[in-house]
Amino acid sequence: MSLYAVDDTTFRGMIRQQGVTLVEFGAVWCPPCKVLLPILGDLASEYGERLSVLKVDCDDSPTLASEFGIMSMPTVIVFHNGVPVEKLVGLRPKSVYAALLAKYTS
Repeated sequence: MSLYAVDDTTFRGMIRQQGVTLVEFGAVWCPPCKVLLPILGDLASEYGERLSVLKVDCDDSPTLASEFGIMSMPTVIVFHNGVPVEKLVGLRPKSVYAALLAKYTS
């Protein structure tokens, strides 16, 4: 499994209605976002089919960024069964994301 880039038109269809979806809101020019993407890629590989990882470019999808209250990048929102349940603002260590995912994938 890998990271899927989504936008205003494809976002809703990619959020899992059963299971866990992790969505990264960032931008190509954002240095912390560039550091975060390989971490999320590792998590996507480790969790396999239990996790979908999406990335939203806030510059390309300002409507989505506004809808989810993105004020700073990167922001990661975890969706469980289609509902947003957790929000992390800023770059965190991989262990923080893994601990968060463990709450919803076990």
